[in-house]
Amino acid sequence: MSRHGDARERYVTDFQSFAQNGASHAPQWLRDLRAHAIARFAELGWPTTKQEDWRFTSVASLAATPFVRVTDDGPGIPATQAASLGIARESIRIGFVNGRFAPALSSVSELPHGVTVGSLARAVETDAELTRGHLARHASIETSAFTALNTAFMSDGAFVHLAANVALDRPVELLFLAAGTSQPTVCHPRTLVVLDRGAAATVAETYASLDDGPYWTNGVTEISLGDGATLEHFRVQQESERAYQVAATHTSQGRDSMLRLHAVSVGAVLARHDLHTVLAGTGGELVLNGLYLLHGQQHADHHTVIEHAQPHATSHEYFNGILSERAHGVFNGRIVVRPGAQRTDSKQTNNNLLLSADARADSQPQLEIYADDVKCTHGSTVGPLDQAALYYLRSRGLSTPEATGMLTYGFADEIVQRMQHPALRDAVARLIRGRLVEHAPVGSL
Repeated sequence: MSRHGDARERYVTDFQSFAQNGASHAPQWLRDLRAHAIARFAELGWPTTKQEDWRFTSVASLAATPFVRVTDDGPGIPATQAASLGIARESIRIGFVNGRFAPALSSVSELPHGVTVGSLARAVETDAELTRGHLARHASIETSAFTALNTAFMSDGAFVHLAANVALDRPVELLFLAAGTSQPTVCHPRTLVVLDRGAAATVAETYASLDDGPYWTNGVTEISLGDGATLEHFRVQQESERAYQVAATHTSQGRDSMLRLHAVSVGAVLARHDLHTVLAGTGGELVLNGLYLLHGQQHADHHTVIEHAQPHATSHEYFNGILSERAHGVFNGRIVVRPGAQRTDSKQTNNNLLLSADARADSQPQLEIYADDVKCTHGSTVGPLDQAALYYLRSRGLSTPEATGMLTYGFADEIVQRMQHPALRDAVARLIRGRLVEHAPVGSL
């Protein structure tokens, strides 16, 4: 049997143990969903570079590593240490260690009326109708083996729900921490964010690690916005540089809703993030904003799909990548305008800055338009720093490292400045500046 086949059988066998033990007390609908998901994973198997969507990203090392599912609550972590790894201060926070809810790292008391923030496992019990109506409804298990695997082992994660017309003034931080064990581990955290009609919130989804050991985070996030709802969602991935992360974010927007989604990736040796957004209501608006900052031999792959299903909707997508040493960035962005989605206004841009001769970026913007009254554009760039701009700064007295650092940070700041929440924008700016300083030539920043 091939290495991929061995890995597939390993997870199918582990699921049988999971279903008989830890998952045996789940409601029948969830048990049926998990069983269908593992069957679909077994059918799909591990993706290979022969598949178009995985042409530039190999998961052979992921399949070859014998990751073990975490079955306990993990080590105790001081709340102050956990808070230092997050990006939101003065927030409503729920913490997770190796995918499991950690009450000691959470502060969810005295929530406003109409706001629920907590463990997804608990929500399945207390909000069964709501969770059943949304879980696996937005993130399909039919085409993604990793989403199917996450759904099969789905046991805990984050749950955020705002009732109709509720506006939350404090951000919510979902803090997922990985704590090392004696062997490589895997966890499958699930996040469900539901904003009912007219609700408004800011949510920060943060992934970080407590050590530099190898582990795999296989996460799925589902976001549902009702008519007129507004959400600014930050997703910051700063995992260990020996870690693997495979993630999927699926969103659905109602009529006249507004979603600002910021995806920042600076960690993991191998990171893959699939984002599928559906503008399912007339007049919806989306800003999809992304930044990947890679060095060494890091590899990050972002696949995005913006689906315009109804007329008079607007989407603006901006992704920037900064790559140094032997890093490899992949961007595949697809805009789909469905039949009847007239007066669609959609723009997509991917720019990549290569700071070394060995860095590599592959960019594939795409348009699929099945309507005739639309305004859609796309474009991408891959190249080094602008030599004219570098010369100008040097002519004003800056050294080459200083000028390089200023231009590089300015390239990243194009993405950061589109973030609206002031405190979270400043936190992301500090994170990016710190990473640039850490991996830049002496004196460049």
